[in-house]
Amino acid sequence: MKQRRMFYNTKSLHIMLMPAVVFVLLFAYIPIFGIVMAFQEYKPLLGFTGSEFVGFEQFRYIFSLPSFRIAFKNTFIIAFSKIVLNIIVPLTLSLLLNEITRSWFKRTVQTIIFIPFFFSWAILAGMVMEVFSYTGVINKTIEALGGEAIPFLISNKYFRTILISSDVWKGMGYNTVLFLAAITNIDPTLYEAAQIDGASKWKQLTKITLPCISTMIVLLTILGLGNILNAGFEQIFIMYNPTVERTVDILDTLVYRLGIAGRQYSAAAAMGLFKSIVSMVFVGGSYWLAYKTTDYRVF
Repeated sequence: MKQRRMFYNTKSLHIMLMPAVVFVLLFAYIPIFGIVMAFQEYKPLLGFTGSEFVGFEQFRYIFSLPSFRIAFKNTFIIAFSKIVLNIIVPLTLSLLLNEITRSWFKRTVQTIIFIPFFFSWAILAGMVMEVFSYTGVINKTIEALGGEAIPFLISNKYFRTILISSDVWKGMGYNTVLFLAAITNIDPTLYEAAQIDGASKWKQLTKITLPCISTMIVLLTILGLGNILNAGFEQIFIMYNPTVERTVDILDTLVYRLGIAGRQYSAAAAMGLFKSIVSMVFVGGSYWLAYKTTDYRVF
């Protein structure tokens, strides 16, 4: 009776939740049955039931591809760099903004750094490519200073750095707001007590601010590790060109070439399943580590 009464009192909330539940069921859970393709020689005309089962043959095939090794390495480098910088840069910005006393200046800076988050990569990639093109602003400045233009967008030396930096630029406003919200929730009496004890700004930062927002840092890190093999398909697909394939070809672009361009549906499904398993291991491992070291719990 108590549970029924509780459900009746919160029925409006359950009704509001239903569209999201239906959406997740349709687009997240029901498609899980499609992983059977990873163990078949899938033929669209035969379907799941008519296609031949080949066991782990598709996994042996994708692991033997030379392009898989390159894509796997690039995915880890790009994704890990994005995860680390998308924590460090917004955290630094939030700590600096928190020290600003003029609210109008703080709001202005927050708005400016948040704007790129609302634009899709179809727009931002065009802006980045225009800035770093051979006749773009950067090269014009280099030439004006007496240097020679650099082909940034077709150079394996520079392109990966541009890719990672532009992703950090796009997402830093959102994470900065999250960190600022966490800092705002810190009890101000802690700082007052620290000032009375003669603690410097650095001591207040290391002994109060960072420990108090460690939960938010851990949460964003765990969420980031869940996407360790998602290095940003949309961004790379738009900015990608064959001359930089050696340094920016990732698993998602390889899946696209196998599944869409090459019609090797089973191999693409096997690679997708492999990505999901690795991501699950990283999420589980990072959650377990956070629980053992900081007693952090999501549930």
